[in-house]
Amino acid sequence: MIFLRHPAPDIAPGICYGRTDLDIAEVGHGQIEAALRSTPRLARIVASPALRCRKLALALAERDRLEVRFDARLWEMHMGDWEGLAWKSIDRSLTEAWLADPVNNATPGGEAFADLQRRVAAAIGELEDGLALQTAIVCHAGPIRATQMAWRGLSFSEAFAETPPYATPLRLLKPGWPEPGD
Repeated sequence: MIFLRHPAPDIAPGICYGRTDLDIAEVGHGQIEAALRSTPRLARIVASPALRCRKLALALAERDRLEVRFDARLWEMHMGDWEGLAWKSIDRSLTEAWLADPVNNATPGGEAFADLQRRVAAAIGELEDGLALQTAIVCHAGPIRATQMAWRGLSFSEAFAETPPYATPLRLLKPGWPEPGD
């Protein structure tokens, strides 16, 4: 499968967002154009319904004459009460408690990373068919990291050591899947 993180969102640095439905930043339009050039032809596109994902998914769909299937299970992690707040303004004791085990600890009013992992795995599992290698998943960094953890056996800290780039195709293969062209 080919995973693409959405283009850069239109939000100031240092703001906590997950489910906040943001538009893309001005630079995002160029990122979409670059993605259209670097992403191979597709047979299926499934995307988060977030506006920042929708714009990239619809551009790819128009290029390849496909319909996009939007799946709410591909949304970014719900950061709950912290959505839209500057990270530096969030009570440090709360963030430290969450970061002690972010896989299992939910953010206040939000979800834990394990919740994201379960819903993303269910969405991706439905796509494991003959079109899997020609499928694009347009989503967020969290779902990409959750898939890397599941399919590559990465730990949370290993998956979070690198941030998936904006609007750049990343091919992820489930163990046992053939390499494209095999």
